[in-house]
Amino acid sequence: MRIFAVLILLASTIPFTVAQQNDTPDTSTENAKQAAAKKEKAKTHAATPDKTAENAKPAEAPKSDGEATDKEEHYDVTEVPPVVTHHQLALNGKNLSYTATTGRLPIKREDGKIEAEMFFVAYTLDGQDAGKRPLTFAFNGGPGSASVWLHMGALGPKRVVLQANGFMPAAPYRLEDNPDTLLDRSDIVMVDAMSTGYSRAATAELTKKFLGLKGDVQAFGEFIRLYLSRYDRWSSPLFLLGESYGTTRAAGLSGYLTDHGIAFNGVTLLSMAVDFSTLEWNHQNDLPYTLLVPTFYMIAGYHHKLSPDVTQDVARTRDEVVRWANNDYALALSKGDALSPDEHRKIVEQLSRYIGLRPEVIEAHNMRIDVPTFGHELLLDQKLVSGRLDGRFTSPNPGDQPFYDPTSAAILPPYTSAFNNYLRTELNYKSDMPYRVFAYDQPGFRTWDWGQSAEEGFPSTAGGLRSAMIKNPYMKVLVMEGYYDLATPFSAANWTMDHLDLDAKYRQNVSYGTYNAGHMVYIDRAEHDKMKKDLVNFMEKCLGQ
Repeated sequence: MRIFAVLILLASTIPFTVAQQNDTPDTSTENAKQAAAKKEKAKTHAATPDKTAENAKPAEAPKSDGEATDKEEHYDVTEVPPVVTHHQLALNGKNLSYTATTGRLPIKREDGKIEAEMFFVAYTLDGQDAGKRPLTFAFNGGPGSASVWLHMGALGPKRVVLQANGFMPAAPYRLEDNPDTLLDRSDIVMVDAMSTGYSRAATAELTKKFLGLKGDVQAFGEFIRLYLSRYDRWSSPLFLLGESYGTTRAAGLSGYLTDHGIAFNGVTLLSMAVDFSTLEWNHQNDLPYTLLVPTFYMIAGYHHKLSPDVTQDVARTRDEVVRWANNDYALALSKGDALSPDEHRKIVEQLSRYIGLRPEVIEAHNMRIDVPTFGHELLLDQKLVSGRLDGRFTSPNPGDQPFYDPTSAAILPPYTSAFNNYLRTELNYKSDMPYRVFAYDQPGFRTWDWGQSAEEGFPSTAGGLRSAMIKNPYMKVLVMEGYYDLATPFSAANWTMDHLDLDAKYRQNVSYGTYNAGHMVYIDRAEHDKMKKDLVNFMEKCLGQ
């Protein structure tokens, strides 16, 4: 199903770059002495939490014919205390003292048996009343991406150093204090989805339980419930922040947890992918073609591929393009072969004028331009392809990937390298397991279970979001969208929110933040500053301040 390719945070064609470590065999001859040693090790770790966190190390059953089968592979999910470290951050002329808690929380059956563990890093400001301090659970998406991007790009106390516009710097990569961290306003819990980061299910068979829309929401729901219990945060104001497929999860979680007695003050949807009928184009669904056009316009204008008359006032013309795409263009596509030759010619000419592609290219694609076509054709005269996650990024095609995205290639090495070093040297969390920035090569992600909504048409968690908003009329929603994002176009997000079937009472709880950026709005420093201000204003509104 091509839906999977639509919403992954970073292109699925990226090779898995973190070096795999040799797993420790789990032999069937482990005796009482070894078990006692393991128990003693856990005690030692509890007494000195800043030491090596080997609890995440995977183990395999004895291999046959040189390889273990999926059902033989399993991981040690024995609970080990988290690693706790203490830090300081200079922010707006003040020194903030905070605590980082790094580890894994168990996902248990009703009988208490641990089926999996989810990796997290929590940042809490010292000297605060935990019962009154806001708490934000944040995660990236994929499905199949760890939350390193939001963690080290947007919310955490440290961020990866990129060029000011978000482009890749020269190696070696480094971190800096994050002036736009959310920590001064809220405690933060960064969570990695199952099979990403250091999150693992006990066996390959159990992993399948979590690799689907429903299982993923339930796992995060149980993580949040247990975190609130273990860290005495049930009375804290609660927030969710998801990016990309993380918005799919956040929308579903808001409804799921409301029905389980956990209500949120606010939900932030960054680069929204909640209703996939707005994102998945095919012969039966023309809607995404119309919703892509305004973003095509923004990217074509950025690369000087449009005439001066349509770029003189970008905001005004952008609104004009949105209206045209939702009306004239959508009507033309709906007519199909019944469209008259004169109508056809006018649509082709206007679309070419708005998106910068040659009329013959538009003709060749039956007036329906998808993302790969646009990225390939826009800068063909310069032998460059433009980015999917951020259309401002360009690069020659290296030739080894059919749908190469220059954005993904630019940010993967800095984030991977800097975060692995940060875990070990600053958070003091050390493991021989690979930290999976992506898990697309792992069994199950190519057969992600999209559930009943996919069988009925397209996956969607819009119903869960609507349910939460109605059942909890105090919950507010912030939609954040980048104008150069082709993975989750801003018009698609707006369409989704306009079709939740909400009356004015509930619609007033929805606000928007727009950015001259792509999918990851925070990699651009100026837009990251604006993102922080928008988050602060949103939280204050949610808390009635």
